[in-house]
Amino acid sequence: MILNYCDPIWVYPKVDPEWHKTIIKEFSIHPVTAYVLASRNFKTLEEIHDFLYAKLPHLFDPHLFPDMDKAVHRVLQALSQDENILIYGDNDVDGITAAALLTEFLRFIDGNVFFYIPNRNSLKQSLILDAIDFAIQKQCKLIITVDCGITAANEIQEAVKKNIDVIVTDHHEPTAKLPHCIATLNPKLFNSTYPNRNLTGVGVAFKLAHAITNTLIANGSISPTKVDLKRYLDLVALGTIADMGSLLGENRILVRYGLRQMRKTRRIGLAKLFSICSLKLGEITPIDIASKVAPRLNSLGRIADPLKGVELLLIRDANAAESLAKELDLNNIERQKIERRDSEDVEQYILRNPQILHQKAIVISSHKWHPGIIPIITARIAKQYNRPTVVISIDQGLGKGSIRTIPEFPLLQHLRESSDLLENFGGHDFAAGLTIKEENIPAFKKQFIKAANLQLKDQDIIAKIYLNANIQFGDLTFDFMESFNLLEPFGNENPAPILYCDAKQIWPPKIVGKTHLKLYLEQQDRMLEGIAFGMADKRQRLLKKKLMLHIAFTPHINNFLNKSSIQLQIRDFQLASFP
Repeated sequence: MILNYCDPIWVYPKVDPEWHKTIIKEFSIHPVTAYVLASRNFKTLEEIHDFLYAKLPHLFDPHLFPDMDKAVHRVLQALSQDENILIYGDNDVDGITAAALLTEFLRFIDGNVFFYIPNRNSLKQSLILDAIDFAIQKQCKLIITVDCGITAANEIQEAVKKNIDVIVTDHHEPTAKLPHCIATLNPKLFNSTYPNRNLTGVGVAFKLAHAITNTLIANGSISPTKVDLKRYLDLVALGTIADMGSLLGENRILVRYGLRQMRKTRRIGLAKLFSICSLKLGEITPIDIASKVAPRLNSLGRIADPLKGVELLLIRDANAAESLAKELDLNNIERQKIERRDSEDVEQYILRNPQILHQKAIVISSHKWHPGIIPIITARIAKQYNRPTVVISIDQGLGKGSIRTIPEFPLLQHLRESSDLLENFGGHDFAAGLTIKEENIPAFKKQFIKAANLQLKDQDIIAKIYLNANIQFGDLTFDFMESFNLLEPFGNENPAPILYCDAKQIWPPKIVGKTHLKLYLEQQDRMLEGIAFGMADKRQRLLKKKLMLHIAFTPHINNFLNKSSIQLQIRDFQLASFP
């Protein structure tokens, strides 16, 4: 029997001392920051330099996409012939920001542009056909998909039959059947020569805007100063972070500069949304976006109308923007209620069926769970039990499933092997979605769990904490934090570093916000506070006075009442000894 919970395994860094010294000498940075870089498997000084200091001019040429010239030519044709263009986007934040970006950009260069974002809660299979009907209604001669379309070959063929040209911009993994259309821009195509496979949907949309701008400047249609592409980088950062895009390489440049743009954004709707989230405009971080901003925008696609997300990002009227931002907040509150209800039901289901945790994968389904909420629940269950997880919402004989996994079990190959049981599937190796007929769920469940049991070892489903460097409290200074912050922005593939040391607990921790712990820690006469999110249930372990602890944490600067202090975000702790 596999236990349903184990304390995480701490994985300590292994660093070549000479390489560590070389990094310190070359970049004149704090030894602990250099140790973090050495622990992250950078192989050359050039790689580290690019990571720390790459700038906008280092972005890749958008014309490296094989079909980019075709796409640009068709868009310019639409502009010159005054054709109507429809931007069709996915209903998550990546799709919403991509649709807003291309709509705003094309309108700025005098395009006639409409946008369409589907509502997917009905579990309908051919949502893009609805968009084609909308395009016909608006007399659009060109559809540009954003963050979707690569798996919609049949639907796109229907558009072509109706004399509507299609340009697909997407970043999801393609299937064997590619769309026949004017151009397909996707860095994951097998023949793609674009160097960055990790662009998100909004990143690909930005590349199209970049290429169009280059071409218009080159042929003398506009002056180089007419279009400031930096104005769109706030949308690129928002979509990339929300979609958990990689924050390495080119994406890191886009997000770094996008955050700068966001902190001074002139988008009234976005500023109002930040205000609703109680965020200070000049201090927005990726964590703020992922935990506060993105859920509110995503709530539209989950339980309401995602078109309003695009409207919020494009709106220019302050009163209307405030009203729309409040509506998003109310949607998010409703989403949270549904999420709590369904999460409780899922947990009770697992408690009533403990045999589920005897396997190395979890596959569960119900007619009761809201289809828009299951991606959130799936992510939580996968993290809680550290194993591949599929949660399926069933309605009228058809299931909509969300899948999350662990690094040891990439998804797409297993989904391809089960494709005969699925209506369709798509996504990435570590987060995907599927649709399946209800009668096929038992067979899929059996096949998926069998694959996980064969591939995964017992140790694979125990959570791991990857430590980056040891540090003492005396080194946790504001000068160190300045060096440490060179590693930002943090996110997927560039997680916030986890440091470790031993510290004495001065007095027992305090429960804050019902589910969190505040720790009071001391080392060599210096006291620091730590906040342990979601660890209130571990307080019983810490009730004895003056415990010695091994702590794993990420430091950050806490600004409160105009006073700055260094606080530790506790990622895990172990009892070192008793007094």
